[in-house]
Amino acid sequence: MHKLLQEGAGDNLLLLGNEAIARGAVEAGLAFAATYPGTPSSEISANFFQMSKQSDLYFEYSTNEKVALEVTAAAANSGVRSMCIMKHVGMNVAADAMMTLAYVGVKAGLVILSADDPYMFSSQNEQDNRYYGKLSGLPILEPSSVAEAKQIMADAFELSESLQEPVIVRTTTRLNHSTGPVVLGEIPAPKTKGTFVRDPFNLVTVPAVSRNLHIRLLEHIEQAEALSCESAYNFVQGSGPWGIVVNGVSYNYVADAVRDLDIADRARILRVGFSHPMPGRKVKEFLEDCEKVLVVEEGEPYMEEAVRALAQEAGLTLQIRGKAPELFSRLFEYDPAMVRGKIAAYFGVAYEAPQTPDLSDVPEIPHRPPNLCAGCSHRATFYAVNKATDGIETVKPTDIGCYTLGFMPPLSTGDFLICMGSSMGTGCGFSQVLDQKVISYIGDSTFFHSGIPGLINAVFNNHDVTLVILDNRTTAMTGHQPHPGVDMNVFDQPGYGQVSIESVVRGIGVPHVSVIRPYNIKKSISALKEAIDYPGVSVVIARQECVLLSRSLKKKTGRPFTVNPEKCANHRACINELACPAFYIDNGQVCIDAAMCTGCTVCAQVCPENAIIPLKGED
Repeated sequence: MHKLLQEGAGDNLLLLGNEAIARGAVEAGLAFAATYPGTPSSEISANFFQMSKQSDLYFEYSTNEKVALEVTAAAANSGVRSMCIMKHVGMNVAADAMMTLAYVGVKAGLVILSADDPYMFSSQNEQDNRYYGKLSGLPILEPSSVAEAKQIMADAFELSESLQEPVIVRTTTRLNHSTGPVVLGEIPAPKTKGTFVRDPFNLVTVPAVSRNLHIRLLEHIEQAEALSCESAYNFVQGSGPWGIVVNGVSYNYVADAVRDLDIADRARILRVGFSHPMPGRKVKEFLEDCEKVLVVEEGEPYMEEAVRALAQEAGLTLQIRGKAPELFSRLFEYDPAMVRGKIAAYFGVAYEAPQTPDLSDVPEIPHRPPNLCAGCSHRATFYAVNKATDGIETVKPTDIGCYTLGFMPPLSTGDFLICMGSSMGTGCGFSQVLDQKVISYIGDSTFFHSGIPGLINAVFNNHDVTLVILDNRTTAMTGHQPHPGVDMNVFDQPGYGQVSIESVVRGIGVPHVSVIRPYNIKKSISALKEAIDYPGVSVVIARQECVLLSRSLKKKTGRPFTVNPEKCANHRACINELACPAFYIDNGQVCIDAAMCTGCTVCAQVCPENAIIPLKGED
């Protein structure tokens, strides 16, 4: 039995934040969930996927976030409690559906989980998705702890059904990936089948209908603000003339700082966990008793702007600060020491920061830049493309996935990146205005997510671009989740279909299509040269299962390789052109770590002296 399905109401369990969210949703009667995987939300989806095999929960990895929201919107409007999970940039993809779904509303609870990523641990931007609540008119709840993350799920579903609107639950990486104690509740039997009642004049958003629905949405926002003012997630803690407004994980930093600075009798904290609509009346009441206020929030000045506006409405003239060069930045994550120092400085509290230990005698920690795994087929593909384009001026847009790391030296292949699926669209633009050959890279999961429209555009407009689809048979970067091109029978998961990338590409009308096995360097270079020389749209599908996935499935990989020092001329082309992390230098000699080597044979094919050979006695 999956640990998040275990009974034992009242028992304590140590859970990851994402696990607590998944457990809370199931305890709330979740019956239908969908996602496109993305860190820092991935573990929620992974747990739902596992739990769905042992319970009545329906879960799917959808093609992209927009589709995930659409399928959950349909389920929720059929009376089934549903949840849509994504990372923050996924909300951009889902926004097209979400903005109008706010008009349509829901019949059963629908929670949209947005996991924001301050400091961009695994993301291309730091956007603050609280603004999506303001833009769409949907309520936002923000937990501050792992235990609260579990509890907030039940209240999010109740709030959604009370307002008949989707509810956004916003988390951040620090909460998603923290661990804390959680008290288990009971798991009810979910309602898995619903009834759809036809009501086109409220559910079909033609302009005449939407005008009326917008009026209703504004009424729901007013109701939500009243609920926000009474919400237990918006509370005041402490007393005194100094006010501090906080949300999310910042609450923990501020609570610790107030205690450490011994200002509990002078500082009052307003914790905002129901952050859209902001609890206007509660904020004004809080401000009336404050001499000055500091707003502590990671990301954008979302609350700061709202608090200032509410102060102006109330005719209050107190100082309200937050984002400023000498205070809090809009950049990156906060930490307890930084928050403590800023609070002390703002309120004029005597504070001496702990002395930084002298580390001058400690050797510098070696840098460990991100790198493609040993034996990664993407490295072989990038090497082959570099050889196929030797002497040719190129521009190589890339995309979101582990293959993005190909932009690092020495492969240095990846020149432009905006978002999921952008490599093909930007490739079309580059091909039209530049004389260089354009070669775009995209992964298999990303191709299904949002790469197909760009390829259709290329075919229709006859752009001169080569698309290399890096098909490693999984969504590798976020933890080996399936996508529509995966054979689920490999995982003993029958009942799924499988979409052939090659068939899709040919069906679109791409005139030149080839499939390569990246580990076969000579044949790959030849096929790539032919595709790149083709005047028009060409696609090369580089098909090789992710080596880590192969190992997790207990599939046999190749025999590890070693370097024959008698043959090695030490020119280091293997390192300088491939940079496989299995290589290392020992006493000036190139060596291979047999424990890391996967036996892909690529380095052996690259070595001009044939000095790289299979390690004897290894299988």
